[in-house]
Amino acid sequence: MYRAPVKELSFVLNELTGAAALDGCRKYSDYSAELAQSILEEAGKFAEEVLDPLYRAGDTQGAKWTPEGVVTTPGFKAAYKAFAEGGWNQLSSDPEYGGQGMPRMLGTAVVELWAGSNLAFKLCPMLTQGAIEALDLRGSEAQKQQYLPKMVSGEWTGTMVLTEPQAGSDLSQIRTRAAPAGDHYRLFGQKIFITWGEHDFTSNIIHMVLARIDGAPSGTRGISLFIVPKFLVGEDGAIGARNDVRCISIEHKLGIHASPTCVMQFGAQDGAVGHLVGEAGRGLEYMFVMMNAARLSVGLEGYAVAERAFQQAAEWARTRVQGRPPVSADSGPAPIIHHPDVRRMLLTMKANTEAMRALAIYAAAQLDVAAAHADEAKRAAAQARGELLIPVVKAWSTEGGIESASLGIQVHGGMGYIEETGAAQAYRDVRITAIYEGTTGIQANDLLGRKLGRDRGAAMAALLADIAHELEAITASDPAVQAARHRALEGVAELAQATKALLGQLGSTQDHALAVAVPYLKLTGTVLGGWLHAKSAAIAADKLAAGSADADFYRGKLATARFYAEHILPTAEALARVVQGGGAAVAEVDAALI
Repeated sequence: MYRAPVKELSFVLNELTGAAALDGCRKYSDYSAELAQSILEEAGKFAEEVLDPLYRAGDTQGAKWTPEGVVTTPGFKAAYKAFAEGGWNQLSSDPEYGGQGMPRMLGTAVVELWAGSNLAFKLCPMLTQGAIEALDLRGSEAQKQQYLPKMVSGEWTGTMVLTEPQAGSDLSQIRTRAAPAGDHYRLFGQKIFITWGEHDFTSNIIHMVLARIDGAPSGTRGISLFIVPKFLVGEDGAIGARNDVRCISIEHKLGIHASPTCVMQFGAQDGAVGHLVGEAGRGLEYMFVMMNAARLSVGLEGYAVAERAFQQAAEWARTRVQGRPPVSADSGPAPIIHHPDVRRMLLTMKANTEAMRALAIYAAAQLDVAAAHADEAKRAAAQARGELLIPVVKAWSTEGGIESASLGIQVHGGMGYIEETGAAQAYRDVRITAIYEGTTGIQANDLLGRKLGRDRGAAMAALLADIAHELEAITASDPAVQAARHRALEGVAELAQATKALLGQLGSTQDHALAVAVPYLKLTGTVLGGWLHAKSAAIAADKLAAGSADADFYRGKLATARFYAEHILPTAEALARVVQGGGAAVAEVDAALI
């Protein structure tokens, strides 16, 4: 059974990040720790009482497709109705269209609860939110009024429609065509891997589709973005006739069985009616609005499932009696949590999850400041930092989620490999997250090329300077705090040195740099996690010194920070060595020898 980690989320939101992070953002002037706490508690109840009970049934029964193109899921329709009626789809959306206008950092915390309790369910509102953001930023005023109120309310859902059978991540190869037809277009083509492309939750589904207008140039410059609704929508928002778009099959997958991954056919007859979003030829640019929102959200999926896997593994370890640990050799068999290596695995899961959660919420807060701060310079700096962190959050967190889910199986031993225990589902579900919205390699290339290379490391240098300043300001004398602080500062120095070396490679031997892009991304995440653990430990030490009634929670923070500093942060040194000298071993090898 999943237990919503409300206390952990409250700590990151209200103590580690704090409402002060939004100072200067008048848009969020009503936000407070008390408000965040009440929303988290209600979200936790919904996650535990509505979504978690469908977790296992969704896996074993899965989504069902009929030749008529109808897709159903076990119990999810009623859960979605309750989700929409509860206002959860509106949480972070613009009040102008019926949203509640909460900051993204709170939204990120809440969405973890959906992902941890039922990842398959969570994917549907995630895609809707991405479609909302794309329309809000790039749609015409008429399009916004026509679609956004019902998408924000949850009455309609949205999708992101990119991939085609012949074109995976290479969107320049898209062939779906859009033929001009008066004030609209008619689309013809097939798309694959469309998450929640069809379902019976809502009266309409709004597809955001990439296609090439007839006569447009090849490559990415010829791609445009279109609104293609399942049912046509009148100017007044009323639903009309069925559009020429169908789900012609769903995929059979390793995990997230209740989330239908659809093959969609556009234009089997007269063509699917579509409406151009923004300017022709800028579709990929607009789609990146959706993808950036989705990348942050997919990143949190990684640590949300890691949290679930940790909870299950810890409970198993407390109750599974097996063998005689050294510390209790005279007392007979004991629960396996007393075995040192089991403790090591559980602490690895716990420490990584807490680091990833803290980084994602920090990144979300940066995006809040970028969108709403009164000072233009601070908006620009926060935007650069948020964009720098997005690929790290996405890739480092999902890779970490996979590792934790795998460790969860290992803690269970042979029983973890048996489906009845449920340990394997977390691993099967989370495995896709490192592929969704751009693989780990794509995220690492984005970190190097679009982020690090764009400003020659200026945003990274500013971040590391701020981190070093914060770490040097920590004065708590607790040994765990000092260990975490010292090792985090070493990590910052290692990351700075590796960044300098990598920038040199980008200017001379780019293939060498790209060959170590993933190790560099992992190095970045590892070091940033160390910084956030050190800050957490300092807060915990202060709380304990002040006589906090929640002493066990804060002692746990100290223990986890110490473990991260002594077991996980040392890997930063090895990763830094790979970044500085490992590129040639990949780039210079003859492909025929692999």
